[in-house]
Amino acid sequence: MIGKTYTTMLGDKELSIETGKLAKLVSGSVTLRYGDTVVLVTAQAREEKSTLDFLPLTVEFEERHYAVGKIPGSFHRREGRPGERAILSARITDRQLRPLFPKGYRHETQVIITVLSADGQNLPDVLGPIGASAALTISDIPWQGPTACVRVGQVDGQFILNPTTDQLAHSRLDLVVAGTRDAVMMVEAGAQEVSEDDLVAAIEFAHAGMQGVLDLIERMRAELGQEKFNFLADGDLSTDLVPELAEQARAAGLRDALLTVKKKERSANLKALRDRLIQARIPEGEIEGAEERVAALKSAFGKVEKQELRRLILENDLRADGRNAKTVRPIWIEARALPRAHGSAIFTRGETQVLGVATLGTERDEILIDDLTSETGDKFLLHYNFPPYSTGEVKRMGGQSRREVGHGHLAKRAIRAVLPSFEEFPYVIRLVGEVLESNGSSSMATVCAGTLALMDAGVPIKAPVAGVAMGLVMEGEQYRVLTDILGLEDALGDMDFKVCGTAQGVTALQMDIKVGGITPQIMREALSQAREGRLHILGKMAEVLPSPRPELSPTAPRIISLKINPELIGKVIGPGGKQIRELEAMGAQITVEEDGTIRVFSADSAAAEAVKARIEGLTREAKVGETFTGTVVKTAPFGAFVNLFPGQDGMLHISQMSEERINAVEDVLNVGDKLQVKIANIDDRGKIDLIRPELEGKVAPREPRAPRPGGDRGGRPPRRD
Repeated sequence: MIGKTYTTMLGDKELSIETGKLAKLVSGSVTLRYGDTVVLVTAQAREEKSTLDFLPLTVEFEERHYAVGKIPGSFHRREGRPGERAILSARITDRQLRPLFPKGYRHETQVIITVLSADGQNLPDVLGPIGASAALTISDIPWQGPTACVRVGQVDGQFILNPTTDQLAHSRLDLVVAGTRDAVMMVEAGAQEVSEDDLVAAIEFAHAGMQGVLDLIERMRAELGQEKFNFLADGDLSTDLVPELAEQARAAGLRDALLTVKKKERSANLKALRDRLIQARIPEGEIEGAEERVAALKSAFGKVEKQELRRLILENDLRADGRNAKTVRPIWIEARALPRAHGSAIFTRGETQVLGVATLGTERDEILIDDLTSETGDKFLLHYNFPPYSTGEVKRMGGQSRREVGHGHLAKRAIRAVLPSFEEFPYVIRLVGEVLESNGSSSMATVCAGTLALMDAGVPIKAPVAGVAMGLVMEGEQYRVLTDILGLEDALGDMDFKVCGTAQGVTALQMDIKVGGITPQIMREALSQAREGRLHILGKMAEVLPSPRPELSPTAPRIISLKINPELIGKVIGPGGKQIRELEAMGAQITVEEDGTIRVFSADSAAAEAVKARIEGLTREAKVGETFTGTVVKTAPFGAFVNLFPGQDGMLHISQMSEERINAVEDVLNVGDKLQVKIANIDDRGKIDLIRPELEGKVAPREPRAPRPGGDRGGRPPRRD
């Protein structure tokens, strides 16, 4: 028998993990199956140590279109760079694994998740982290797992473990949780204004639901686990220097330097203090030959700085910029900041500033999706840009980073929950968050700026959304939760917990931690404190824009919707699309749906109205009893043909033209004459019989024409002559 398989129940389905069958040359390899979704996960580390001063971990999530029986839609018909869903799935795994590598481990490590089969119902994004945990656990790579990852939905008030995509379509919650045996490590969620209490209950439900998976991986380790290789951590010369340097730094004004309000001034003060301490130990003329000792002193000073900042927070409730744990930084907002944009706003919180810009477009602007899902497009786009100048740095600018994708997706989930449906507001919406300054929580500022830009454009959102980033400093049993963290507090703290929502509830959240996990009690406290901060920010937003503007932005294009008989769509399109091209040449874009819904889109409202009138004329249907002022377009011995509206004529029989008998139509009517007529009858072939309203009741009504033998020529209207 090749390979060994382990199984457990996860939700209402069996999860199997097989190893020893595929990819056997790698350090750790497992194949997971859940329903008909199959994922291969491998883990490998280099033998030689990296020279980098951080953990060189990479996680790749590879989608193969053969997994769903599709050929890629790219020009070369092969998979290209990872799409947004693959990047987000890789980030979920990375955020679960990274905190559990040993301190000082510097071997380049790669985890590759390959989707081999996808059934469209059981999503592979939560299988990847489980597979990565299993592969690392049984490998020879030093890692302090295992972990597990599950998804939770909420349908009709009931939590569902690992819901299918059909169930998620009706769920108020899409929550992904990763954790160890005793604690939660990572949370990612989109929600429909779910309460904080429900979120904590869902997270606890998820943590309980993952215990069987953790049991399974522990069983694999006991039976198959390899001995972990020994790694050599860097010798840290700075550790012994810390106690003495800490005493000297405090005496030299470390507290005052840390409590400098402005980021650039704080950094300058700390650097100046560090340099003075180094020069006191190593005279300036000797620094060039003492690089190793200088590096050790710089490292020691960094540790002293971290210790002092954390001590001030825990013991004195005093933060780097002088705030206490619950205070939000000062906020200022400007709406309609750009004169030609459809909607715009600047949101500034402390030294974090984001310009939000909203643009409204047509269905033609929706983004096409070419991944393993059944989706074909997305009518809401949110792009988050993080240029180097936002942090006062110079860096090479290239494509969108994974961090930018992740932050943009979080903001998108937060705002999507309050958007009107496409039927209510038939625009494709693009939001761009331009980060102009960043000192913590730029993704949350993007949520606020984006919401304000939508309201400025006149988009009828259901409620304003705000976001706030929470931090944590924990030493043993002592901890303090921080509201609206600075970049320094993110770097030196133990948690980054971003919470977004309306006044009614949470719409999105994301949590990453640097410690081994947090308890439900800390999570409750963080969510409660985040709600206080969110309501404060929403209040500041309401002072500038309490609700969406009542009218669409004057620079925004207008969309006019109308409904026609689906059988008349051909008249709008015309042979070879000739008619619709003529209509668009009038200054509008036109979309036509199979149910007869037509949308006319133009920046020129007069042009849009003209196109609408033309379409209504092309597709107008005559009804018995309607009266028209028509024009005679042709005469015949038996009557006159009268044009009622473009594309529709009716026949006025000679017997209906006068109270007196007449010998020829031309005695009464000629081509070009205008007269009032009324529709008396429409036969089964669509032919229209007319009468003159003023003669109604004065001349004998004409008998309706008998149906023609053989039907109506396949539905085509007969020739007039």
